[in-house]
Amino acid sequence: MRSNYLFTSESVSEGHPDKVSDQISDAIVDLFLSKDPEARVACETLTTTNRIVLAGEIRCKGIMDADGVLTPEAQAEIEAAARATVKRIGYEQEGFHWQHADFANHLHPQSAHIAMGVDESGNKDEGAGDQGIMFGYASDETPDLMPATLYYSHRILQRMAKDRHSGHVDFLEPDAKSQVTLAYENEKPVRATALVVSTQHVESVDQARLRDYVKGVLNDELPNGWLPGDESIFVNPTGLFVIGGPDGDAGLTGRKIIVDTYGGAAPHGGGAFSGKDPTKVDRSAAYISRYMAKNIVAAGLATRCTIQLSYAIGVAEPLSLYVDTHGTGTVDEARIEAVLPKLVRLTPKGIRTHLALNKPIYQPTAAYGHFGRQPDGDFFTWEKTDLVDALKQAL
Repeated sequence: MRSNYLFTSESVSEGHPDKVSDQISDAIVDLFLSKDPEARVACETLTTTNRIVLAGEIRCKGIMDADGVLTPEAQAEIEAAARATVKRIGYEQEGFHWQHADFANHLHPQSAHIAMGVDESGNKDEGAGDQGIMFGYASDETPDLMPATLYYSHRILQRMAKDRHSGHVDFLEPDAKSQVTLAYENEKPVRATALVVSTQHVESVDQARLRDYVKGVLNDELPNGWLPGDESIFVNPTGLFVIGGPDGDAGLTGRKIIVDTYGGAAPHGGGAFSGKDPTKVDRSAAYISRYMAKNIVAAGLATRCTIQLSYAIGVAEPLSLYVDTHGTGTVDEARIEAVLPKLVRLTPKGIRTHLALNKPIYQPTAAYGHFGRQPDGDFFTWEKTDLVDALKQAL
């Protein structure tokens, strides 16, 4: 482990084209789970200049006719959910407008062969929806036990989105990106060495005014004294950012998986989260891995923790569980690996039950990260630290 180094993470706003696609896909997941808690959804979204295209595989009670074709009512609800998402984000531009964009829906029934392997039947437990590896991570760098570089990247854009939606500023448009480079000393973040913010804006805004506003946000959202000199703060480096969103760059579901997770500070299994119901272990196993890692750090058993799970399609139990505390642990990793399955059932059904995932809770996850968020009722249950006492007693 290096003690002194620079590290960088980026975030993108809710108006980034890939995030628009993620949010539409998760709006469809929520729509179907609101009708059927056992719905199966794998929804991909493409957004481009005044066009929204859905594709994927679904199974949900009451939305298809006998031939597996979506009913007209279901078609209308799906389209309405997609358009409402774009409207909430704030797109009313000539090149991408929530009301005027063309809409195409190519969702079709789930493969019977996949269903056969995943569904619970007789003595067979519910199997994983696909093979794959999933990771969870936690670090004591921030109050939310997230990597500081990503934590502040998200905060910058969340503040700007809040200012835009509230009308506090009238020159911001939805698309934006941030990037934060921090210096670490003795493995702790101590200051920013470079900051990048690119934000879509109205054509009439003065660039000096925009830069002053962004610098004010950076000063507010980073710890006191962390701001670097002006030469290391880059605001709209191209000079102009008027054409943006899906009109400027096509968006696809699942292209911002590092933004969704840990900003590169931890491994990622490769599978995207958005658009998938919780039987897909790409999503649910990544959530339970974060939950376990966060509780290990919150319990004081380590200051950093990475957890890996692996699955095979149609098989209920994970094939492997790996815990790495990066030399910061107070308990042997093998002991933790032995205890965790006794505290949390790591089958797809066990994960969904433990975290109460079969609910329409997913659209809020699709911008500003799936992790490091505050648990709120049914939302972000994987961010709870309610396993701390059980871990301490077991170890």
